[in-house]
Amino acid sequence: MPTLIVTLPASLPTPTTPCSTVLTQDGQTVMLQTEAPLSLWPDLTNGEIVAIVPATLLSWHRLDLPKGTLERGFFQDGSPSRLRSVIDGLIEDRLLDDTEQLHFAIQPNAQAGTPTWVAACNRAWLNAWLSALDQAGKAVARIVPEVEPAATGAEAANTLHITGTPDSAHLLWSTAAGVNVLLLSGTSVALVSGRTESSTPPDVVAEPAVAALAEQYFTGRVVLQTGPQRALVSAGSAWDLAQFELLRSRRARTQKRLSNWGASLLRAPQWKPARWAAAALVVVNLAGLQAWAWKEQSALSAKRNAIRDVLISTFPDVRVVVDAPLQMERSLATLQRQNGSTSSVDMEEMLGRFQAVAPEITAPTAIEFIAGELRLKLPATDGIDIAGVSARMQPYGYLVHMQGDSLVLKQERRP
Repeated sequence: MPTLIVTLPASLPTPTTPCSTVLTQDGQTVMLQTEAPLSLWPDLTNGEIVAIVPATLLSWHRLDLPKGTLERGFFQDGSPSRLRSVIDGLIEDRLLDDTEQLHFAIQPNAQAGTPTWVAACNRAWLNAWLSALDQAGKAVARIVPEVEPAATGAEAANTLHITGTPDSAHLLWSTAAGVNVLLLSGTSVALVSGRTESSTPPDVVAEPAVAALAEQYFTGRVVLQTGPQRALVSAGSAWDLAQFELLRSRRARTQKRLSNWGASLLRAPQWKPARWAAAALVVVNLAGLQAWAWKEQSALSAKRNAIRDVLISTFPDVRVVVDAPLQMERSLATLQRQNGSTSSVDMEEMLGRFQAVAPEITAPTAIEFIAGELRLKLPATDGIDIAGVSARMQPYGYLVHMQGDSLVLKQERRP
């Protein structure tokens, strides 16, 4: 997926403010690097934008958060603003600015009981840039720091980044104790050397423009790293500074990005083969369903014709077939009566079956039989298990139910 990495300038956004952008396809290789205002940024289709906050605009603070503040229920009960209030109370003595003017973000995968890194930057500046990007239709997916504190025990736990120009070079010192941003000078180099003289010598990574200057101050090998390469490294950070009050805007940006992706899927030329394939798949499935329905209808029609043939061949007197099962049932009952035998719709057969399966029911006070329906008027209906009687009569093809003080028994119609 293509990714556009944007390093936000320290100034407030204007239509002509240039931004350093890096376009990458795999997160490892620079495809295009530009220095241009928003309107001239490279086109990005089905990708994401990652914003980098420069190291000079971030401060880092390590806090011991109270027990329970990092639990999920803490956010559910009091919302993220509750954690924000806790951080405000812990950090306000360490800052020169009012906490209301700052945006905070806690480290990813923070764990209770251990010191937690909190990054701070100017809220108005960050909101201004995010608003400008949203208005330009360039929603930001993630916000990452240019340099972050090194993990404790990491191999590169003591790294120096030399950036800028020979006239204005900065030293970014990233260790497990935090990130320091200093002007490159003899004093800052002496400070760094004094802090690291008893430990492993720091790795020095310099931009080409200040590589010669870095070699003058530091002995040993200086590793060259261009600005776009450092942007790729920064974009791979696990940090996302879009927290607290930026959570809602981050969701909105995500929804907008998904909407743009959906619109691109419907109209973009590169998705045309996929659209044709989806349409063909729908047509094939509809054709398959129609063929299956036609086959089922043919099978059902064949079964109906077979039943009709059985009826006509068994009972030649039937001339018109309307409901073959019902006509066959009636013809069979008529034939049984003509031969002197009872059928399932005769009163004697129904009474015999009922007495056999429900001997516990007392004798009825009245019996009524009309058109294959038997009604037994009972002296008392209390304690009669109608559901049990119905279940025992069902295998013989009868339905049983109560209607007032009468028990109704009739043959079940089956398709």
